[in-house]
Formats: sequence, C-alpha cells, structure tokens
Amino acid sequence: MFTGIIEELGVITHLEREKENLHITVQSSLTSELKIDQSVAHNGVCLTVVDRNLTENTYVVTAIQETLDKTNLGHWKVGDRVNLERAMKLGDRLDGHIVQGHVDQIATCISVKESDGSWYYTFEYDPSLSNITIEKGSITVNGTSLTVVNSERNSFSVAIIPYTYSHTVFQYMKDGSIVNLEFDVIGKYVARLQGLSK
Repeated sequence: MFTGIIEELGVITHLEREKENLHITVQSSLTSELKIDQSVAHNGVCLTVVDRNLTENTYVVTAIQETLDKTNLGHWKVGDRVNLERAMKLGDRLDGHIVQGHVDQIATCISVKESDGSWYYTFEYDPSLSNITIEKGSITVNGTSLTVVNSERNSFSVAIIPYTYSHTVFQYMKDGSIVNLEFDVIGKYVARLQGLSK
C-alpha cells in the first residue's frame, strides 16, 4: 500500500530482457535502505526489489509482460527518471490517498499549460475500460497523488504546484507523454456497486 507522495526520482541505468521479463536497474539514494523482496512503486507500479548493488547505489526490479502491456514501463529508456515511493508504514500519516500500486490503464498527456507559477496537465484515456474520475476526486498519475480538475468522460486535468513539479517526473512531461493511471480505489468500489464498471 502506498500514499502517492513521491520520495525521490530514480534514474534508469540498465534494461535487460529475459524472455518475457524486463529487468530494470535503478540508481537511487534509497538503495541502502531497501531490502530484497521489498515493494517499491515506480511511476505508480508496485515492483519487488530482487537485487542491490550498494557500491553503485543501484537496485534491480523485474516486470513481467502483463505489467509491460498495461503500463508505461515498456517505454522506459536508460537515463529516464522515475517517481519512487516505498510502501507506507502502518501508523504513518496518509498525506496523499490510498494507492495500491496497481495501474488501471495508461493515458496520454495532451496539454501542458503554465499558469501563474503552477502548471495544468491534461490527460486523455480510453473510456471503454469504464474507469471514471470525479471533480475534486483523487487520481494517481505516475504514482503521484493528485486532485482531479475538469473531469470529463475520457479526460481530466491536474494542477501541479512548484514543489511537486521539481520533485517528480512532471518536470520532464510534455504533450504525447504516456503515463500510468491508478483511479481512486474507493471510487472503483462505488462504481462497481452502482453497476458503472465491469
């Protein structure tokens, strides 16, 4: 379980295919605190640490083909920055919202607009999967807990403050960027009970 509050940006240093699996090496100052089998969210995708190299401050996680098909991990390149968050501790403050680390679908950034020191990002997604947003509801974009504005059937916007901009991958995002979405888990249950989703 995660909160959507990003701890730091990691850097992809190596990508290795093994059959249908992708082994991803990430450089991060968090490496020394991680343990083998620990869960870490990478752009909102919960992945398990399988190896560490403390000398190079790197660790390795593995993504299976299903994860690559449903997320933006297949678009990653060496040198890319990714949002990192370790699993929350029981008893910690829930500063974001309840995030599972299970991506529902991807979306495309269709607009980035600066507005008086903040930025508005608009994302478009496939509505056929029956995921929904609501105005002022919670959404996770690349693992970042955000508030929905301009909620539409297949799109929404978020407002990014300077702190979030400089501490997450939003600073590298542009028109056409593919992002991971995790819709609000409470909203998903309500939608299922109301028969609004599959």
